Amino acid sequence: MNWDLMFFINSILFGIGLAMDAFSVSLANGLNEPNMKGGRMGFIAGTFCGYQIIMPLIAWICVHTIAEKFEAFQSLIPWIAILLLLYIGGNMLIDGIRGRGEEETSAVDFWGLMLQGIATSIDALSVGFTIADYPWRMALVEASIIGVVTYAICMAGLSIGKVAGTKLSGKASLLGGVILIGIGIEIFVKGVFL
Repeated sequence: MNWDLMFFINSILFGIGLAMDAFSVSLANGLNEPNMKGGRMGFIAGTFCGYQIIMPLIAWICVHTIAEKFEAFQSLIPWIAILLLLYIGGNMLIDGIRGRGEEETSAVDFWGLMLQGIATSIDALSVGFTIADYPWRMALVEASIIGVVTYAICMAGLSIGKVAGTKLSGKASLLGGVILIGIGIEIFVKGVFL
């Protein structure tokens, strides 16, 4: 394992690939809360960033300690992701169907955000397998790069969602719910059938 240019390029590419689910959820959050302030945007993006850093490191630790038990958990990842995203997306759809206007649209609460963070980063556990041969410091740097990339991508998703949410007003909750459910189905199909 070398600290070469390819290490950093691969880390950035991992970050981009892993951040796509978090980007979509950020977009949905921005749609659902078009008047979101900068501090809240930073907190949401930081939450996704934190989970994207923690998950590969958890997997790295598991590979180096309890690998055989962790491999059994891998088959549950698509099921966990779809359940969490169906729950969150379903709640957003219900709010949209009930006709809650823009001013009544509720922001995702703290625990909802934590569920979103888990659901969108659970696939990052698999990165722990790909970096299992790295020494601890390299694994930490790779996870940190993934987190920074995720933060930037989520901030972009929140910004785009806010603009679109302002234009869509009351329909934003419906669209956000559909996006979250779609992400859950996509993670499930990739994890179970592909």
